[in-house]
Amino acid sequence: MSPLLVGILVFVVFFLLIFFRMPVAIAMALAGFGGLVYLLSPGAAFETIGKDFHSTFSSYTLSVVPMFVWMGYIAFYSGIGEGLFSFFNKLIGHVRGGLLMAATMASAGFGAICGSPTAAVATMSSTCFPEVRRYKYDANLSAAGIAAGGSLAVLIPPSLAFIVYGILTEQSIGKLFIAGIFPGLLLMLAFIAAIYIVTWRNPALAPSGSRASWKERIIASRGVIAIIIIFIVVLGGLFWGWFTPTEAGAVGSAAVLAVALIKRKLTWQQFIDSIKDTTKTTAMVMFLVAGAQVLGRLIAVSGIAPMVASWLSSLPLPPIGILGIVLLICVILGFFIEVLSLTLIAVPVFYPLVVGVLGYDPIWFGVIWVVVSGTGMITPPVGLQVYVASGVTGIPVKDVFKGVWPFFYATLVCAALLIAFPEISTFLPSIINY
Repeated sequence: MSPLLVGILVFVVFFLLIFFRMPVAIAMALAGFGGLVYLLSPGAAFETIGKDFHSTFSSYTLSVVPMFVWMGYIAFYSGIGEGLFSFFNKLIGHVRGGLLMAATMASAGFGAICGSPTAAVATMSSTCFPEVRRYKYDANLSAAGIAAGGSLAVLIPPSLAFIVYGILTEQSIGKLFIAGIFPGLLLMLAFIAAIYIVTWRNPALAPSGSRASWKERIIASRGVIAIIIIFIVVLGGLFWGWFTPTEAGAVGSAAVLAVALIKRKLTWQQFIDSIKDTTKTTAMVMFLVAGAQVLGRLIAVSGIAPMVASWLSSLPLPPIGILGIVLLICVILGFFIEVLSLTLIAVPVFYPLVVGVLGYDPIWFGVIWVVVSGTGMITPPVGLQVYVASGVTGIPVKDVFKGVWPFFYATLVCAALLIAFPEISTFLPSIINY
C-alpha cells in the first residue's frame, strides 16, 4: 500500500478505537505506532514512540500545564467562584435572565484563574443553579447556560487549549494567552445576548429578580478584587515580559493559594485533593500530547497533511472559503471529539494549509480554532460540559442538551466576528514586547 493509503487507514483505525471507548491518548499512540511499523520497521517504530514519550514527559514547555491546572483546582476547592457570582448577581441579577447572565460573567471571571472548563462548570453549577431555581428559572435553560459559560475557560487565559496549540505549532503561549482576552470577552457578551434574546422571546423562562442596593453591590465587590489583582499580575507579567508562561502559572498558583489561606476557605483535605486532581489532569494532558506526537509522526511520513493542503487549495474558492471548510470540519468533529484531543489530532493536518499556504496569522488561527472547537464541549453526543452540569444539577442530560443550541449559535456568531475583524485577537499580541 502507498504511504497515503496507510495514513488514511490509520485514521480509520483510530476512530474505530475511539468508538469502542479506548482512551484517546492510547488510541492515537497505537494507531500511529501501527502505521509506523508498516511504513518503516518495528525497530524504528519502537524507537520513535520511546523518544516521543520521553521528550513529552521531560519537556520544560509542558511544565506550564500543572502550574495553571493547580491554580484552577485551588480556586475550585476554595470556593472563590461564590464571591464572583455574588457580585455579578448583585450587579445585574434584577433584569430578566440576569441570574444566568451573572453566572456567565462569573464563569468568565473564574476562567481567568482556571484553565479547566470542567472545574469552572462544576463550581458554577453548585454555586449558581440553586439560586436560579429559587427564582423559578427554567431548569433546562439554566443548566445549559451554566454549561456553556464554563466553556469560556477554554478561551479566556490561562487556557490548556492554547498551551497545546502553542506546543504543536511552536507559537508563543504568552501571545496566545494575550490574544484570547478580547475574544473571550466577546464570547461572554455573545452568551449574554443569547440569554437576553431567548428570555425576551419567552419571559416565562427567566422572571425578573429583585434589585440590590449600591451598598450591597460595593460590599459584594470585595469578592472579586483579589481575582482581578491575580489576573492583572499573571497576564500583565506575561504582557510586559516579566516572566515566562510557566513562571506566570507558578505566580498565579501561589497567589490563589495565598488568597484561599487568608480567607480560610481551604481545608487540608481540599489542599490534598487539589494536588491529586492536578496530577490526574496533568498526566492526562501529557499522555494526550505524547500520543499525538506519535500520530503526528505517522501524518508526516504518510503525507496526509500535504495531500489535504493540496486538495483544499485546489478548490475554486477564495482563501476565506477554504478556511470556512476547515472550520466546518472542526465543528463536525467537535460533536464526537473533545477540544484538547481534537486540537492534537487536527491542527497538525490543517495548520500547514491555513498558515503555510493560505497565509493566515498563526496566533489568529489559534484563537479561531479554540473558539470553534469549543462548540464540541456543549453539543451532543460528547458535550463534556453538559454531562458535568447534569451531574451537579441533577437535570437529565437530554434536557440540558435541548437548551444549549442558543449558545452554540452564539459561538458561531463570535467566530464569524473574529474572522471579519481579526484585530480583535491580533491587536494585543502585536504590541507585546517578547
